[in-house]
Amino acid sequence: MSEKTLTEEYVSKFSEKTPKSREIWLKLRKLTPYGVHSNWRVFEPHPLMLQKAKGSRVWDVDGNEYIDYTMAFGALVVGHANPVLLEKVKQKMDEGTIYGYETELSCKLSEVVTRRYGFDMVRFSNTGSEGTLLAIRLARVATGRSKILKFEGHYHGSHELLMVGVKPDLKHAGHPKKPRSVPTGFPYHVVPKELAENVVVAPWNDAEAIEEIMKVHGNDIAAIIMEPVAMNMGVVPAKKDFMVFLRKIANEYNSLLIFDEVKTSGMWYRGAQEYFGVKPDIMVAAKAIGGGFPFAAVLASKELLELVGPRKVPHGGTFNANPLSVYAAYVTLTELLTESNLAYTHKLSEELAKGYRDIIEDKGFEAHVVQVANKGTIYFSREEINTWRDFVLKVKWGPWYVWTLGMVIRGIIPQAMAYDEQWTISIMHTRDDIQKTLEVANIVAAEMKGRATEAIAIEESI
Repeated sequence: MSEKTLTEEYVSKFSEKTPKSREIWLKLRKLTPYGVHSNWRVFEPHPLMLQKAKGSRVWDVDGNEYIDYTMAFGALVVGHANPVLLEKVKQKMDEGTIYGYETELSCKLSEVVTRRYGFDMVRFSNTGSEGTLLAIRLARVATGRSKILKFEGHYHGSHELLMVGVKPDLKHAGHPKKPRSVPTGFPYHVVPKELAENVVVAPWNDAEAIEEIMKVHGNDIAAIIMEPVAMNMGVVPAKKDFMVFLRKIANEYNSLLIFDEVKTSGMWYRGAQEYFGVKPDIMVAAKAIGGGFPFAAVLASKELLELVGPRKVPHGGTFNANPLSVYAAYVTLTELLTESNLAYTHKLSEELAKGYRDIIEDKGFEAHVVQVANKGTIYFSREEINTWRDFVLKVKWGPWYVWTLGMVIRGIIPQAMAYDEQWTISIMHTRDDIQKTLEVANIVAAEMKGRATEAIAIEESI
């Protein structure tokens, strides 16, 4: 009987360490598709079922402890169960959880958010999806136009208006310079054809292609929306001159520029404008700024946001500005995600990236590391990744899967557990965490190098 491959060995060890996770997952799979309540949690042979978390660590239902770099897909830059935040929110809970009315805290947080990010006004909601929905609604009303330009591979939430060109199958995606508006879930008709036709899809980091697309559609484009750092294909920041170009061409065609900062608002103190030197017309902030509570904010000029109101642009939500989320966001932005604390996360992220690069060089892997602020990823490809198509064509899923399993069975969740995701460093991670992570990474890399034929040459597609 032949010996197990490294992949099979790691899968076996993962299953041996997590039997209760599997047991719960098998029960849950009968009650909800794939046994998860978000598609992004699917993982083979089964997802982890977590029980508790604190600081930089999480524990699963089998009692296994992990250093966590998923951090709730970037929502927990404050860290798990941050003691400062939890203590204050517990006290606030004695006053009630939701009123259906505004509070003085709404005013205080609005002042903090608008001052920090440099906008006149703000409207609160609960999720990034809700935020981008309001942003494009505002843009359409303000411009009197119906089309939105978005970038291939960028994700802006799970509503049909922007679920186009998210992770398109390249067989249907069209020419790289002029992508088709492929609905998410194609050919399952998740997005009606008439909605998809109002979304113009463009290649990321390609000014020449955008210029040609805008010549055709520019006068119908209400807004250009983007993740300033594309993070549904690892970590692909806009090139700074490309961002300057987008600001210029949006102005030229009287289109609005929208920054979807659901992830990047937790990377820099003032968001992506601080890093790129470009200010959008509308900013959508979420995830990390809520400190782990459901919270989102749409920021814009007074002229734009005053379009919202009764018998004007509709925007409602029973849980909007609920006191717990508002207070959590207030504490997070005033006490926890400070400039010095964010700088600390950047430093640790740089140290982690450097350690990974040293290991990759030492072992001779076909891989490279991209790190920006407190985010980063390992691409199992030597070639630079600038677009979704680069990612699909150049990045190898097989080695990533082996790498991830090898890390997880040794107590490290190296990033959100999909090969198009990234790590997040929180203010509660430590240098000891980084050192331990790199020690484990070196062990896994050595095993992969020793059995390279079976482990690294795997070619699969998600």
